[in-house]
Amino acid sequence: MVGYGPEDGHFVAELTYNYGVGNYHLGNDFLVSIWPSCPQLTLSCHKVWTGAHLYCSYPPDPVLKVTLAVSNLSKSVDYWSRLLGMKVYEKDEGKKKVVVGYADNQCKLELQSIGQDVDHGTAFGRIAFSCPKEELPVIEALMKKEKQKILTPLVSLDTPGKATVQVVILADPDGHEICFVGDEAFRELSKVDPNGEKLLDEVSWGLLFQSQKTGEALFIPSVCFQAPNILDGRQKTPT
Repeated sequence: MVGYGPEDGHFVAELTYNYGVGNYHLGNDFLVSIWPSCPQLTLSCHKVWTGAHLYCSYPPDPVLKVTLAVSNLSKSVDYWSRLLGMKVYEKDEGKKKVVVGYADNQCKLELQSIGQDVDHGTAFGRIAFSCPKEELPVIEALMKKEKQKILTPLVSLDTPGKATVQVVILADPDGHEICFVGDEAFRELSKVDPNGEKLLDEVSWGLLFQSQKTGEALFIPSVCFQAPNILDGRQKTPT
């Protein structure tokens, strides 16, 4: 997990290295991650972030929104707003995009119509939210009632020596994976490792050298938010 602060209050990205995988077929599902522009720092990370260009600076949490491609905008907006309870913040009919989110002060999700089927390729990730664990069965029951796709029914996942988390994984109309995880155990598992940056640096330099040498993609992005009390309409806090 990498980000500009703890997951309790910041957007974070989970980077996963898959041993033995030399390259990925990049899809059109994850379009861009928007950060406040900074003239001193512009990163073009197409090999790592499946085609996205990241514009970044250094406020407390610089990630403003993440853009997902959708094939049917009205259908996707209905799913994310009516079923998952996100508020619609912006609509741009000309550019065929809608921005949704759980709170004014957190990273937003932008749904961008591409006028064709969404291709997830082999390098896709998933969006994750944390919420009170008692809401997980409610979310699952709602999706069953609405005849929506459930990829992983509510299950408990053991982590040896750490908290056991409960998760349910869904898929939106375009197959974007959405994971809801019980917040109580998630908070315990997502505590900042004081040695995290040192360990990441040790691994990253080696992988960066390998990537530059071979030109191969090395990571899959997994986009993570925190959204307590998803179904009751109260404000949410991003991670």
